[in-house]
Amino acid sequence: MTEQATNAEGTTAVAAAATVPFVSVIVPVYNDPEGLRTTLDTLIDQTYPEEHYEILVVDNRSNDGTRAVAQEYAEAYERVTALDERRRQSSYAARTRALHCATGDVMAFIDADMTVDPDWLERVVETMDEEEIDYLACNVKLYSVGEESLAAKFNRLSGFPIEDYVSEFHYAPTCCLAVRREVVEDVGPFDVRFTSSGDREFGHRVYRAGWTLGYAADVHMYHPTRTTLKALVKKSIRIGRGKNQLRRIYPERYGSSARLIFNPAIYVPATPGQVRAALRNWDDLPLSEKLLFYALTYLLKLTNAYGAVRDAIEHRG
Repeated sequence: MTEQATNAEGTTAVAAAATVPFVSVIVPVYNDPEGLRTTLDTLIDQTYPEEHYEILVVDNRSNDGTRAVAQEYAEAYERVTALDERRRQSSYAARTRALHCATGDVMAFIDADMTVDPDWLERVVETMDEEEIDYLACNVKLYSVGEESLAAKFNRLSGFPIEDYVSEFHYAPTCCLAVRREVVEDVGPFDVRFTSSGDREFGHRVYRAGWTLGYAADVHMYHPTRTTLKALVKKSIRIGRGKNQLRRIYPERYGSSARLIFNPAIYVPATPGQVRAALRNWDDLPLSEKLLFYALTYLLKLTNAYGAVRDAIEHRG
């Protein structure tokens, strides 16, 4: 945790400011009651002034005890609101539902099962104000719980190069995004038709509209790793679907779906250099793990391609 500047009474820098922005923290969730508890506990325990932020939990058709957890926190804490998105099962639909209800000057997004430091909101607001940033990506730290499986280690070493996403591809994953209200009013909310890549499409609208994008390397958010091969494959297929959705929904911006699924490059293995560049601490890995992670990289590339082809087939014509 980073030490905050204080005045003589010990008031934090944000609280001492003449105008404290109101922040809407948006948490989409699906079938994850314990992950939601973990996230809400860290959001309740923020140093940001209580009267200057709200927490909007949006349940996206959960069929377990998740909705009850959201309602429990809403009854216990005035700043927590429990919402439902029942019409469309999509994390972007859930986030857009919250945006329509949010009253904040800043919208901060976090996924259920993630955690943050107590000064997270303060750091977000200070960074956006001091650096005049309209669309901010925080630094996501992946961590493993208990004994680390090989799948979890691969996920930890390969996941979330946020700075590259912002600087090279002009978007931030929604799990670590904060954006000013004026930006959403200008470019519109997320496109609810996406199951993946909706964050990329939204970020591209923001970038083209001329708003300032930024990355805060020292503002951390914490995300547990995926621990099984099945979980990694499921995510890879979803990302592949999203890549085709970009082209299917916005061919004038991203090119035709055919150019993606008939491109041989999405089916061939990555080069050793590409795998080495994608995995942190590659040189420290034993040879057996290097070979295994190289094979896993190719498997995930193929499942990514499968997701794209599957989406194209399901929506042909």
